[in-house]
Amino acid sequence: MSEVVQIGVEDGVAVLTLNRPERLNAWTAEMESSYFGLLERCASDERVRVIVVTGAGRGFCAGADMGQLQQLGASAGEAASANGEREHGDAASANGERDPHGRRPQSFPLSIPKPIVAAVNGACAGIGLVQALMCDVRFAAAGAKLTTAFARRGLVAEHGISWMLPRLVGPSRALELLLSGRVVLAEEALELGLVNRVLAPEQLLDATLAYARELAVNCSPASMATIKRQVYADLERPLAQALANADRLMLASFAAPDFVEGVASFVEKREPRFAPLHTPATSEPA
Repeated sequence: MSEVVQIGVEDGVAVLTLNRPERLNAWTAEMESSYFGLLERCASDERVRVIVVTGAGRGFCAGADMGQLQQLGASAGEAASANGEREHGDAASANGERDPHGRRPQSFPLSIPKPIVAAVNGACAGIGLVQALMCDVRFAAAGAKLTTAFARRGLVAEHGISWMLPRLVGPSRALELLLSGRVVLAEEALELGLVNRVLAPEQLLDATLAYARELAVNCSPASMATIKRQVYADLERPLAQALANADRLMLASFAAPDFVEGVASFVEKREPRFAPLHTPATSEPA
């Protein structure tokens, strides 16, 4: 059985489930390849307008599989002895390109031009937390446990979490979470800004799907793709440049069919009929 399962497409929403419930969906190379491959497929599938990611069983993703982590440690140690240095992190750039070994960066979900909503149903640690943070919106089950964990495993702030976490919660809070590796319950995660909403466990997936369907039915796929690119690109831009880019994009949107349809559907008090997205999976920055 695949370690990631795609559960069809309904009402424009695709559900991807991390599927190693007996190991709390611990992250493996196979899971990574399957998950990123399915994200890419969803990006090019015109039926898919929003993607929901969750975990099978009691956890979202409890971090890296310890067996693979031990193997990685052994091989990294040999390489360090041979080269006289040890290096952690991804060599690939944040735009989703593969590194020399063919591996995509953990930031790959940011390059997908469709909203990705995480339903964090349980334990979410290490690289599992990284992947939750690389989703665009996060809903969590009450009582779900989240932790960076890296410092408690002798590791560093891996896979771009040192870039994303401070942007979500601020540098001081990010450092506290990274340095301590302590467990944060979903309720505190909401206060910190790590998650957008906390729901009863039995309501989590239904509420997440309802939110995703709301986006799929009422929001322009082209608008959502552009907005996603704007937000992540503008994190690195001066305000003046962000404003100039927004003005350029706004003028272009006035001439687009989705603007006409959006206004018409509002005036006529009906659901909009927006065209599907034709943008490839890895789009150029806005």
